[in-house]
Amino acid sequence: MSSTAFLSMWLSNTSTAAMVMPIVEAVVQQIISAEAEVEATQMTYFSGSTNQGLEIDESVDGNETNEKKEKTKPVPGNDAGKTSSKMELEKNSGTGNRYRTKKDHMMCKLMCLCIAYSSTIGGLTTITGTSTNLIFAEHFNTRYPECHCINFGSWFIMSFPAAVIILLLSWVWLQWLFLGFNFKELFKCGKTKTSRQKACAEVIKQEYQKLGPIRYQEIVTLVLFVTMAVLWFTREPGFVTGWSALFSEYPGFATDSTVALLVGLLFFLIPAKRLTKTTPAGETVAFDYSPLITWKEFQSFMPWDIAILVGGGFALADGCEESGLSKWMGNKLSPLGSLPVWLIILISSLLVTSLTEIASNPATITLILPILAPLAEAIHVNPLYILLPSTLSTSFAFLLPVANPPNAIVFSYGHLKVIDMVKAGLGVNIVGLAVVMLGMFTWIAPMFDLHTYPSWAPTISNETMP
Repeated sequence: MSSTAFLSMWLSNTSTAAMVMPIVEAVVQQIISAEAEVEATQMTYFSGSTNQGLEIDESVDGNETNEKKEKTKPVPGNDAGKTSSKMELEKNSGTGNRYRTKKDHMMCKLMCLCIAYSSTIGGLTTITGTSTNLIFAEHFNTRYPECHCINFGSWFIMSFPAAVIILLLSWVWLQWLFLGFNFKELFKCGKTKTSRQKACAEVIKQEYQKLGPIRYQEIVTLVLFVTMAVLWFTREPGFVTGWSALFSEYPGFATDSTVALLVGLLFFLIPAKRLTKTTPAGETVAFDYSPLITWKEFQSFMPWDIAILVGGGFALADGCEESGLSKWMGNKLSPLGSLPVWLIILISSLLVTSLTEIASNPATITLILPILAPLAEAIHVNPLYILLPSTLSTSFAFLLPVANPPNAIVFSYGHLKVIDMVKAGLGVNIVGLAVVMLGMFTWIAPMFDLHTYPSWAPTISNETMP
């Protein structure tokens, strides 16, 4: 979950889930197969056959050993236990039964949900982590151009603690729901590994060794990735002057998009490998090079539908502003100002979380921002007080497979039922909303001075719109 969340900070949630899930599925299946082989070997040993190379798990007490001996007791000879063991494995590995035990099935369900949920949670931490954050940042900076409080660094400082807490509590919830949560067993240090655990560790070690040493292309990509992250953080860090001050003559030109486009351009220029040819004289000469990414590859992998959807959201927001619809909605919702601020935040977050389960996240945030921003202005509350929790809650689409693409990706592997995702997602939704509410009234409020109405927000008086 930690690895997936970290990747999702920089990649899209969908790309992260699509990349990690096949790896997890392959490793889990290999681990289950390794456990089956160890179990079969142990049963063969208990049945009376000798296997000097096998170390019996010392944690198995005498009663368990006697029970296994009785189950695999040979009827006419020592080969009967071995035969019955093979027959049982063949039965479990057939098409009629996909999993050896219920625990294996629970493990597959757990791993699927871990990948889906952690890829969504990781996207909360950066503005570029998910499309809803981008839509909010663009809408907010367009509506309130005099506010310079939302940038890559401030967003990360605000959302990273919340994402870490949500990730930790989600792990505890999923672990307890599917496999139980034995604190003594889980955190016991220095315990002797069982033969099954040794087999699982060996499988993971072998898969890691197959990767081989890090390649030149991977090193270059890592350097570009770190460079982009550093430039994002240092553009306007807040506590010191950022590098964007070097371009003070051109305000508004040095943005996070500038960094992304510059680093993206380098991928088309830096060579990945040399293209060689053999001359008539038999010499091998280099005549060209292949870049890290070609335009054809970029076209095939670029999510153009997301770009069009986000752009359409910006157009819809501008239409609401220019037509006066936003102002009219704000005036109509102004009676909500009599409610406590925390209740308004909770109602808006619950509304957004419910809506995002049946509609796409970008569509939800595009629909809700032009309504909530005028509402905050009408009741004379800092717009960030309502917009920030609503934006974070838009990503809490954990209940249904159709709620967001990562859910659909893991659901397609066939381990889960809809009811499994509903039960697990309900708990994660509650955890997410609780942590966001906690953050709004602890570390986020002093960061943006949310308790005062800012000068960069307009003052709207109640008036009748035609």
